[in-house]
Amino acid sequence: MTTYRYRCPTDGPTDVTLPFGTAPPTRTCSSCGAEMPRVFTAPMLGLAPRGVVAAIDRAGASADSPAVVSRIPGSGPRAPVAPPNPKLRRLPRP
Repeated sequence: MTTYRYRCPTDGPTDVTLPFGTAPPTRTCSSCGAEMPRVFTAPMLGLAPRGVVAAIDRAGASADSPAVVSRIPGSGPRAPVAPPNPKLRRLPRP
């Protein structure tokens, strides 16, 4: 469910919760009956989990100043090429 904001000329802003993509461009005010146009606002990212917010911040930062590698990454242990199945031990290794 998504929260959409509509603004009544006499009563002010009103929040309406509807399924995503189903909000009409205008709504009738429940108090005065006037037509309320939909208002576009910033997404409420403050309510998102910290990991999601951190990923969004990293993606935005990499657009302006990407991280530069100063050395070759270490050659740590490599993932096994073949699964540890005894029947596959005789297969040739790359």
